[in-house]
Amino acid sequence: MPSSRYVSPKSMYFREPLVLESGASIAGYTLVYETYGTLNADRSNAVLVCHALNASHHVSGVYEDTGEVGWWDNMVGPGKALDTDRFFVIGVNNLGHCYGSTGPMHINPATGKHYGADFPVMTVQDWVDAQARLADGLGIQQFAAVMGGSLGGMQAMTWTLRYPDRVANAVIIASTSHLSAQNIAFNEVARTAILSDPDFHGGDFYSYGVVPKNGLRVARMVGHITYLSNDDMSEKFGRELRSGEYKFGYGVEFEIESYLQYQGNKFSSFFDANTYLLITRALDYFDPAAKYGGDLSKALEKTRAKYLIVSFTTDWRFSPECSRIIVDALIHNGRQVTYAEIDAPHGHDAFLLNDARYHETVRAYYDRIWQEITEVD
Repeated sequence: MPSSRYVSPKSMYFREPLVLESGASIAGYTLVYETYGTLNADRSNAVLVCHALNASHHVSGVYEDTGEVGWWDNMVGPGKALDTDRFFVIGVNNLGHCYGSTGPMHINPATGKHYGADFPVMTVQDWVDAQARLADGLGIQQFAAVMGGSLGGMQAMTWTLRYPDRVANAVIIASTSHLSAQNIAFNEVARTAILSDPDFHGGDFYSYGVVPKNGLRVARMVGHITYLSNDDMSEKFGRELRSGEYKFGYGVEFEIESYLQYQGNKFSSFFDANTYLLITRALDYFDPAAKYGGDLSKALEKTRAKYLIVSFTTDWRFSPECSRIIVDALIHNGRQVTYAEIDAPHGHDAFLLNDARYHETVRAYYDRIWQEITEVD
């Protein structure tokens, strides 16, 4: 692995309180982030990549000590769709998350104990406000683009609403303007699994030296089902039995059961239960049209960015219809919108995978952004 692909996280400390949507505030917090590429002289080539539920600031490149590859390394890097030979890319771990930024597992300076369940409930708007402070600290007044998939796409949209003069382009992939009742229901099942785990201890499991692994396992299994399409699961697993015959019991017999158990066990070994609760609730609350009587066109009225919206045909969690609703609202406001609906079999997870049509669509969009930057220069 070339040394130029090795990356290291950085951190920025914020002393001033951040006032949250809930009315609460948090002070003395740290955001962990990574950067890739070089910021140009007029600081016009910066791109912010926002992460989804269980991703992090480690977007691209490789950690030299562990070999861990960034979660969107197939999309972001030298010569890739989001080309770090051209753009200065920033990945930030959201406040309240569990990969280094201040979150429930950290010590609350006011009490000397872990925040636990006392960590304030966050919203997508709160994360974007924290990211804006990070941008200020890096001396970036406007992003060439803010980009994200799923929950990351919600953040990209929120940037255009909350800071319309600070983002020139928004790349919103496999996302939605609000969760459906079905999606909220899945999140509630996942949270209930965690909350009912005896090892959760009301969110203070850190003090007991335990982890509510059973709850996290079930939460991840439920969530993972929603990330895959039926076609993808059928092709990968079908009704295949591990042993080739029924065991007439309640253990793991089907290959799909084994896969979900594996995903759940792996997830419960590293993810924080309070963070999972916090993020799924932020997903539930996201609804920029709510303050406008459900009128998304009205909510997007003051936006100024150009948009690339991408959806996937087999994504039943955030279906193409969800993206079309956003597109229609933007067109109603006269915004410049590029929309791509990719016929891919992988369900919601398609935004993380290699698909030539998808990646070339994103590449072409960034080519246009780069051309605009260089023409100005």
